[in-house]
Amino acid sequence: MSLGPIMLDLRGAALEQDERELLLHPLVGGVILFSRNFTGIAQLRSLCDAIHALRNPPLLIAVDHEGGRVQRFHGEFTDLPPCAAFGRVYADDPHMAQALAEQAGWLMAAELLAAGVDLSFAPVLDLDTGVSQVIGDRAFHRLPETVAILARRFMQGMRTAGMAAVGKHFPGHGSVREDSHHAVPRDPRGLEDIALQDLVPFERLIDAGLPGIMPAHVIYPKVDAKPAGYSRRWIEEVLRTRLRFKGTVFSDDINMAAAEVAGDYPERAAAALAAGCDMVLVCNNQKAARQVLEKLAYVPHPLLQARLMRMHGRGPGLALADLRREERWQTAVAPLASLNRTPELGLGDDTIQS
Repeated sequence: MSLGPIMLDLRGAALEQDERELLLHPLVGGVILFSRNFTGIAQLRSLCDAIHALRNPPLLIAVDHEGGRVQRFHGEFTDLPPCAAFGRVYADDPHMAQALAEQAGWLMAAELLAAGVDLSFAPVLDLDTGVSQVIGDRAFHRLPETVAILARRFMQGMRTAGMAAVGKHFPGHGSVREDSHHAVPRDPRGLEDIALQDLVPFERLIDAGLPGIMPAHVIYPKVDAKPAGYSRRWIEEVLRTRLRFKGTVFSDDINMAAAEVAGDYPERAAAALAAGCDMVLVCNNQKAARQVLEKLAYVPHPLLQARLMRMHGRGPGLALADLRREERWQTAVAPLASLNRTPELGLGDDTIQS
């Protein structure tokens, strides 16, 4: 059974029977988890094992677990600092900042893999221009070269642990004030202005082997009238051709307000796939996910399957308790704990998908 192009979510901490049947639908290829799906490490491992056991190849299991304001699992997981903390260190000690970013990428990925999660939608490659509150300290820095340097080390840490990185939000969400969860942001700049700033981190990480990318639900009207995630101009022409990206493209959540411009839910999913996305996220709305599965016309493609298969976690299979006894885990936790943290966004756990 091949992996389908739809990633959806679950209601609680265990699989319900109707959800088991839903995940067996051939158009489903993955599951995204939220805080409501977590009560403890043993429960999470059991849930992930149950999801993976449903199909062969197993469904992808993803989460937004960047650190700072966007970290779904706490308690038995290490609380990670926001990306901006590494940028602050970079101003005084670039070498230390890079080492800390790599440790954070490794620690985040290693702990998730120990629980059975395949990938986290990280790192954020947006620039902190001071305009976007929804990005803010989720970004490493305001300067594109600094973002690229720190994000590359974060990605390297993830890779060492066995997790594929997913850079977001292409081609850059940091210069719009509106939050795409609640509005349709528009960035008035032209392509070349964006290329000189926002595209730099994406280009650098693609050159370094970035496996996955998530486009922004932002309209750049001088480039295309459609949001980037629905735009062949952005995905096929700029991302695939100009930047030579060969990896997997995940849409941002089509339940967000900015996705409404593409029509109803099946139309949104079809538009994202037609634009060049490989997998479409439908979050916090199982009714909408069922509508997509019922109405979406889709034929699996071998190239898509190859891309999706490369996103499975490839960790050593350690339990979290065993991981904590590893020297690398012990040496990573203390310096990261000393960095400033910001409480998770007060918009409700299931509001900030990415």
